[in-house]
Amino acid sequence: MYTFGIDIGSTTSKCVVMKDGTQIVGTSLLVGGIGTKSPAEAVRQALENAGVTREELAGVAATGYGRNRYEDADYHVSELSCHGLGAHHTFPGVRTIIDIGGQDAKVISLDSEGRMQNFLMNDKCAAGTGRFLDVMANILVIPVGELADYCARAKEPAQISSTCTVFAESEVISQLANGVEMEDLVAGICSSVAGRVASLAKRINIVPEVCMSGGVAQNAGVRNALSEKIGHPILFSPNAQLFGAIGAALYAWEKKQ
Repeated sequence: MYTFGIDIGSTTSKCVVMKDGTQIVGTSLLVGGIGTKSPAEAVRQALENAGVTREELAGVAATGYGRNRYEDADYHVSELSCHGLGAHHTFPGVRTIIDIGGQDAKVISLDSEGRMQNFLMNDKCAAGTGRFLDVMANILVIPVGELADYCARAKEPAQISSTCTVFAESEVISQLANGVEMEDLVAGICSSVAGRVASLAKRINIVPEVCMSGGVAQNAGVRNALSEKIGHPILFSPNAQLFGAIGAALYAWEKKQ
């Protein structure tokens, strides 16, 4: 039996096709989220990758910011629940998820079955989100995907003291003008994001195992800094950005059971 999960976020659209609630047989990830053409194209690509038609899907679940605007779903599910299911499917022992997305950051506590017990969210400030990294990468004229490489070569991470993205932008430009090495500046930026999220995480009971989800999980610089600040190793999966869609596909499968 095939089920389908789509996670329509603020900046990306992710889809997963699952077979029998265990095997991922097709995925897609496209830049462009709610209000763009990317969700429809992501659906097409995932079905094509899986070799499955829409008619063969037993159930479709949508999650993310744009879930309620996706009319072809049988179920509309909170991204908090879906990230929990997706992370638990990948790491059965996980108890704490740190999800850093394009517009917000969330810390989710799970029980042994992968069900959400508690959560905290910061969606009021961009300083601890992927948006902050995008802004800084644009200032430095570095592809956001290369930030981790710069971090790895840093010798003395710069201090980014501003808690506001706008002020931090001015601070970074000033440090560039003062001759701070690019690698040290990038390491400081990643550490700044990690610090904001660690402060959020410490307000909840962090129980290992801990993993990250969302696009920022791909950034080893942020992952390593965050691990150090919370005092726990952080599990990583190449599918971290797909956890919401995986969870949605699992939700649809459980409903059909």
